[in-house]
Amino acid sequence: MTDYLPLDHSSSAAAFSSTKSASKSSSLLASYENELGAQRPLGFWDPLSLVRNEDQERFDRLRYVELKHGRIAMLAVAGHIWTTAGNRLPGDIDYSGTSFASIKVGLAGISDIPQAGLVQIIAFIGFLELFVMKDRTGDGEFPGDFRNGGDYGWGKLSDEVKMEKRAIELNNGRAAQMGILGLMVHEQLTGEPYVINSLLGYHTV
Repeated sequence: MTDYLPLDHSSSAAAFSSTKSASKSSSLLASYENELGAQRPLGFWDPLSLVRNEDQERFDRLRYVELKHGRIAMLAVAGHIWTTAGNRLPGDIDYSGTSFASIKVGLAGISDIPQAGLVQIIAFIGFLELFVMKDRTGDGEFPGDFRNGGDYGWGKLSDEVKMEKRAIELNNGRAAQMGILGLMVHEQLTGEPYVINSLLGYHTV
């Protein structure tokens, strides 16, 4: 009588499924390595594995969030530098006589803004988020494309120049996120957000 070894079909199926999943994950990561922003010296850098096993839709969502935060951070850094240089809007921020010039720079200035002013600022940000800074027409060519039917000279550019400009915006946004974070941290640690100024004997806050 011949003995037969029983086949564990469940184990075979699991192994096949695992191999298939690993292959899919590898192919996804390989495709992301050629995405905009994957450039020297780090290349494709995802230390928290946020896009591992994620599809293109999820990647595009994260790219949109990265762009939005980068744009906000660039405005924040520009505003911080502008107000640190002593520039302010003329007049008062409220009817009780709180002047724009009396509001301090950076995080310290939040406590100087009247409560009603903070509510208005938050409401305005919400309005922009819900109704303005979005792809309302659904015709965006890439994440963060908010032209909404306008062209603004974009169509006249070559594909190479378009990619270059998108890469510049992405990298400037990344740098600005680190920059505004550094300004806030140093302000809380030492009261002086611009370290180089303090080293040279200039006080900006």
